[in-house]
Amino acid sequence: MSALSETTKAPNLRGLSEERMKGLEPSTFCMASRRSSQLSYIRGSHQSTEPLKEGSKPADAAAVASELAALADPERAAWTAPYLGAVPGGYGEGDTLLGIPVPAQRRVARTARDLPLDEVATLLASPVHEHRFTALVVLVERYRRSRDPALRGELSRFYLDHRAGVDNWDLVDVTAPDLLGGELIEGDRAILRELVASERLWDRRIAIVATLALIRRGELGETFVLVERLMDDPHHLIHKAAGWMLREAGKRDETALVAFLEEHRSRMPRTMLRYAIERLTPEQRAALMARA
Repeated sequence: MSALSETTKAPNLRGLSEERMKGLEPSTFCMASRRSSQLSYIRGSHQSTEPLKEGSKPADAAAVASELAALADPERAAWTAPYLGAVPGGYGEGDTLLGIPVPAQRRVARTARDLPLDEVATLLASPVHEHRFTALVVLVERYRRSRDPALRGELSRFYLDHRAGVDNWDLVDVTAPDLLGGELIEGDRAILRELVASERLWDRRIAIVATLALIRRGELGETFVLVERLMDDPHHLIHKAAGWMLREAGKRDETALVAFLEEHRSRMPRTMLRYAIERLTPEQRAALMARA
């Protein structure tokens, strides 16, 4: 059996209480290091925070898988599975979880920073969630470090070509603002129209979350256009992502956000609206929700 397949399947979690399954919203899951008290299930209080030893840098996908296997925590895998929809009938059903906190995965990714793209592709094709997450962090960090437009473009194209492995909200949220969003700043934005019209849930989420790169530059138009396209989307993970991007847009221009919400509140899904108004005053939130 290869190192990539020596993993632990998350058990059936039907017995978990409703309270334990609610958890955090997707937009905050990847910010574990900033909310340690609320996200102890990600950080892992019992796991070492020491960096991996120098000289033990993984040279290939199997070596990365071995590093991750050493950090596996089946109990944590069982507890985190509901947050990733890795339960019977969930959007992540069938995903294999190791139960490794995000900061620990990032440390492994740092040791694999020079991993060849064909080895990254191998990890992205793995059924193990942490293999894919770690591989994607390698891509993001390589993209951020590069000042070469050609290399950044190559990494973005690689990401889009291998997005079949980007199949959960945390994998989208950790990658889309950089690996697609970074290319939108001066590049062709037609890809957003293609992705937002996709039947694949994760393509649509990639499209809207990628606009965070534009929002951070004060460009809100693309976000508003895509949100209009997504108002009739059937999936709550799209409603949450769109509402999150609207909230981020409001940090840049609250007046523009409120005007957009006033125009579209009657059509907007309630979850999307609730996410969008989180930073508004209690009076503004009450008025918008009452008239929705």
